[in-house]
Amino acid sequence: MTTPLRARPMPGKITMVLTKVLPFADASSEGLPLGELLRLSLFQVSVGMATILLMGTLNRVMIVELGVPALVVSLMIALPIVSAPFRALLGFRSDTYRSAIGWKRVPYLWFGTLWQFGGLAIMPACLLVLSGQQTYGPWWAGQVLAGAAFLMTGVGMHMTQTAGLSLAADRASDETRPRVVALLYVMFLIGSGVSAIAVGSLLRDFTPLRLIQVVQGCAVVTIVLNVIALWKQEKVRPMSRAERDQPRPKFSAAWADFAAGGAAGRLLLVVALGTMGFNMQDVLLEPYGGQVMGLSVSATTLLTASQAAGALTGFALAARWLARGTAPFRMGARGLIVGFAAFACIILSHPAGSIFLIYFGTALIGLGGGLFSVATLTTAMSLPVQGQAGRGLALGAWGAAQATAMGVSIVIGGIVRDGLNGLALAGRLGPRLAHIATGYDAVYLLEIGLLAATLVAVRPLVRRLDFSTKTATGSRIGLADFPT
Repeated sequence: MTTPLRARPMPGKITMVLTKVLPFADASSEGLPLGELLRLSLFQVSVGMATILLMGTLNRVMIVELGVPALVVSLMIALPIVSAPFRALLGFRSDTYRSAIGWKRVPYLWFGTLWQFGGLAIMPACLLVLSGQQTYGPWWAGQVLAGAAFLMTGVGMHMTQTAGLSLAADRASDETRPRVVALLYVMFLIGSGVSAIAVGSLLRDFTPLRLIQVVQGCAVVTIVLNVIALWKQEKVRPMSRAERDQPRPKFSAAWADFAAGGAAGRLLLVVALGTMGFNMQDVLLEPYGGQVMGLSVSATTLLTASQAAGALTGFALAARWLARGTAPFRMGARGLIVGFAAFACIILSHPAGSIFLIYFGTALIGLGGGLFSVATLTTAMSLPVQGQAGRGLALGAWGAAQATAMGVSIVIGGIVRDGLNGLALAGRLGPRLAHIATGYDAVYLLEIGLLAATLVAVRPLVRRLDFSTKTATGSRIGLADFPT
């Protein structure tokens, strides 16, 4: 009597298909199965959606549709970015947090979700008040309320992402941890791209009511995705009162150990200069598409999607080159060179009247910035640390330098654009420059100069660190704890 063949269970077939199709799906392990990993990655989708709103769609809406000055918009956008240096402290606190049920990451993930939800929920009404649609209250109420909404959303994003990535790293095995966090980074880019297309489509016919509906709808989606992501992701481990009352390690001591390293200061300088070079136009690119190139809201939102696609391509190239043994900072130099070409394309798009050039240049910004970020992050992971300083603190310092430089560069970009456009349109710079594109082009030229300065600053690190990081990266790209 023969034993009948048993059909393979459907979940196994689905897992096989996902493993072949989804990038880094082999990141699953016994402690973190693929289904739970994909569910946990939903918090990255919500963060990507909030990033698109803050850095892409809303800055164009405020400048073009609502008539808010670019300087005010730059300050609003910079608030959540400048708060990002606290990510290192947030990560350190979640490492050492003690609760009665033993949770460390979930409380930070949950309260980060609440901050993010609250900021998005009140944001559209605050923006309408900021634009002058106000019938009662002091004139400065719009600025204060809008600033609070942006700050709340930014703090929530940073807390959610830091705790979520730490939770994923805790549950992953040593072998799969780099691929787990790499998968989460890919999900962030996918969330950014999909959200850019969806939000752009919904705001094609712009009205104040539609703005309120879309942004508050994103707030609801945020809390739904994050609750699904954190559900039963961290095991309950009861702690006694004596365990909870034990003194915690001090952040200052760990930071002092990290600062004692040799190349840390030079690396942070390179990160700051390069980040300013690639991100000064973040608040201006979509308004440039609207005011100079005549693109609609949905068309300019696709610029952010193009940049995300370029960054994803840069991530894939970085993985291949590092696997082949390419020195990280040599790869970063390639990203800086790509940045030169990117801004040249955007500057030429207006005189050439080419929509293709602005989209192509935006994709190149993502590609070059992705290569540069991966190169500096890989080096940060391999920096020599001592005492209480660990890899998490080094990556936190990397993220702090990047975020602070991003916020400062956005403010500078707004000041340069507003100042030069005011002079140009008043005829003080001559008839050839009396055009609204003058201020934008000046910002792009300044970014090219910053990328050139980064190439100069990176040269000593090529000599000192590239040889040691070749062996540290191994055969796989080690993007554990990638912060953004």
